[in-house]
Amino acid sequence: MKRTLILVRHAKSSWDGIDLPDTDRPLADRGKRDAPMMGKRLAKQQAKPDLILSSPARRALATAQIIAKELGYKAKDIVVDGRLYATEPETLLAVVGELNDKLKCVMLFGHNPEFSELAHRLSSDITLLPTCAVAQFTFETKSWATIGDVQPANVVLDYPKRE
Repeated sequence: MKRTLILVRHAKSSWDGIDLPDTDRPLADRGKRDAPMMGKRLAKQQAKPDLILSSPARRALATAQIIAKELGYKAKDIVVDGRLYATEPETLLAVVGELNDKLKCVMLFGHNPEFSELAHRLSSDITLLPTCAVAQFTFETKSWATIGDVQPANVVLDYPKRE
């Protein structure tokens, strides 16, 4: 059975409000342009997530909401999971391993360095996820619990500045 894990690093965030807590930083203008563009690219590839999980950080959730809209996924169905913020790749893998095996395609929205580290762990071809990067991993496996132990059958990396 095919399972697709899509890791999305949040779009470019603003540093204007230097007094804001990190979790409250909004998207920068560039992020507000890049996120819909990446959503459109995913829609063109017919990405159909069964579940979208997002970090609670404002910039990650905003990126998830913008991309979800482009994919026809209802914003109210996005699940916010605190484990996707300021974490480790092992925690991200644990989140993936707990997914219901009825789900075929899951998107996670979060942050670096942990998203780049997880992407590199899943495929050594990926060393860095720039802002608003989308890394898609397709696995031939019966269970999400095996992700991290099995090699992906296919890996696709896309990001805003990629031509």
